Amino acid sequence: MNIMTTMIIYTTLIMGTLITLISSHWLLMWIGLELSMLSIIPILMNKTNPRSTEAATKYFLTQATASMILLMSIITTMMYSGQWSIIHSNNPTISLALTLSLIMKLGLAPFHFWVTEVTQGTSLVSGMILLTWQKIAPLSILMQISPNINQPLMISSALLSTLLGGWGGLNQTQLRKILAYSSIAHMGWMLVVMNFMPSISLFNLMLYIILTISVFTALYTNNNLTTLSLSHVWSTAPPTIIIILTNLLSLGGLPPLTGFAPKWIIIQELVKNNSIMIPVLMTMMALLSLYFYIRLTYSTTLTLFPTTNNTKTKWYFHNKKTMMILAPLTMLSTMTLPLMPLLLTLN
Repeated sequence: MNIMTTMIIYTTLIMGTLITLISSHWLLMWIGLELSMLSIIPILMNKTNPRSTEAATKYFLTQATASMILLMSIITTMMYSGQWSIIHSNNPTISLALTLSLIMKLGLAPFHFWVTEVTQGTSLVSGMILLTWQKIAPLSILMQISPNINQPLMISSALLSTLLGGWGGLNQTQLRKILAYSSIAHMGWMLVVMNFMPSISLFNLMLYIILTISVFTALYTNNNLTTLSLSHVWSTAPPTIIIILTNLLSLGGLPPLTGFAPKWIIIQELVKNNSIMIPVLMTMMALLSLYFYIRLTYSTTLTLFPTTNNTKTKWYFHNKKTMMILAPLTMLSTMTLPLMPLLLTLN
């Protein structure tokens, strides 16, 4: 794509999300979601090949289905209330349709299958946008209608997403699929606390975006796509592999890294609301995600054979500009746990 086309596409992507964020009119929010959906399809197909075309097609079909269900629930809401603004309705059918459509757009279980396939079929940059920016608009709608959410469906989907997000990543060797399953698990953590305190979900989303961008930027530095290629980086660029693995462990929620903070805050909030079994189950499921991150760390750094070839000990950064961006992101994603009380106060 040329520069003008790229600018138009990314501007439309940003404007679509912003329209959804600032609107209180159902039709404008739906239009913002559609602009965001249509503008990311060329980004997913940036490298034209059969795999990216398949990924873009799967993404379009899933999102179009979710948009139709959302539009149906919006029209039904307008018929019952006579207005397009967001109001809190007690109609169970509308609540169910709204929740289902937004769960499908976010890629939560049981509608999670498209997330891994689409992420695997695209480039690292496209996958990063898909797993970070594209989550903002649907989550903002969920936060606005949180009093009207179908709570049993939301809790069930959150628990199932956390389970499948940890379980699905156990047998993966593709790093993009691992990050996609991690996204599914993190979305489950955000949704389980949304009905109790949406601000905690927003805080979790901000930290998740920082962590995910840090990991994708680190992988993009050496173009790592599989665990095998990641293990080869240790002999050529040890600082890069240390950054990648530290960010992965933070994404898994290992204390005392930054990624531990949102899980701990969510557990505290759930316990305060007398929900004991839910945080216990989610903590046990989160151990699955942490397990495959630790296993990845072990297989990458502790299984290298001794060598007398001194050229393998030389390392350098392939992309100095990327490292300038990666350094502050790594600091934010690994060392801001002591600042969590201050951040929560600001939030």
